Amino acid sequence: MGRIGSALVVGMRHGRIKIPAAEGEACYHCVTRTVNKEFLFDGPALEVLRQQVRRVADYCGIQVLTYALMSNHFHVLVRVPRQEPVSDEELLRRFNVLYPKPTAYQSARLEVVRAELASNGPNAQAWRQRQLALMGDISPFMKLLKQRFSIWYNKSHQRIGTLWAERFKSTLIEGPGRAVESMAAYLDLNSVRAGLVGDPKDYRFCGYAEAVAGNEVARAGIMAATGSSGWEEAQRQYRQLLFGTGAGPREGAATISGEELERVMAQGGRLPLATVLRCRVRYFTDGAVLGSRVFVEQQLASYRKKTGQLLRRSPQPLPPATEWGDFTTLRALHRPGFG
Repeated sequence: MGRIGSALVVGMRHGRIKIPAAEGEACYHCVTRTVNKEFLFDGPALEVLRQQVRRVADYCGIQVLTYALMSNHFHVLVRVPRQEPVSDEELLRRFNVLYPKPTAYQSARLEVVRAELASNGPNAQAWRQRQLALMGDISPFMKLLKQRFSIWYNKSHQRIGTLWAERFKSTLIEGPGRAVESMAAYLDLNSVRAGLVGDPKDYRFCGYAEAVAGNEVARAGIMAATGSSGWEEAQRQYRQLLFGTGAGPREGAATISGEELERVMAQGGRLPLATVLRCRVRYFTDGAVLGSRVFVEQQLASYRKKTGQLLRRSPQPLPPATEWGDFTTLRALHRPGFG
């Protein structure tokens, strides 16, 4: 429930909390699930989804820090940079990225577009506006990604109907810093939590595995998430967070369960951050905003000013399961935040 002015609104869906690209860069964790949470995606489908994540991000001018693609849902952690002017040549390059194998008609049309851009007529201005409207914002990015993959999946599997259960969830993350790095590790540990692998580097469809395999774009994402200037430093720092300082993967080793984590919390115990990140942390998907108290308060105040919605909430500290530091979240969860 929420309030607008003095009216009580039940079941209201609030707008996303975002930092406009014109005001500065921002990081977001986005997650979306298949309809009925069906396990639909096999290896070939996940590979197509991986390729489309990269292409759509490039087209939209968004950096993917890391991702985790699973059989019934996917996560992406993205950085939306501050808005800068985009040249016509860059617009054409991005368009070619989105359509790497154009038809003869599309190729001919692209030459027409290039000529129109050179003349800077009304058609050129309209084309620019259509492209720019899809760039520098997580909402068009996720919409375009989900639409393109749905069309491919339904066509290749002789399927009709919706593929995704609902609109995607997004959490605004304070960055750069510990919040973004922790969120990145949380995503890359998805396959470990699911019991698919003991080491995320062995799961093909996550950003960390792609980086370890040598992909320069994936490495740049991990480096940006960790604030490292080089891959060797980022690899060392990030792997320590994934497994704990001095600890390596052990075959057959079990991770802590959600129930055990709740018990530790109730007893006021502490666990290493890397251990907690191997559990499902609902604050990382449902918290709306994650970061320091100052950051969360700033985003809440900005949201109230822009929308006029009071949102009678305040920053909520994460439960003392580990040394979160100054981590707070906007949305207090009515159900336990772990498990």
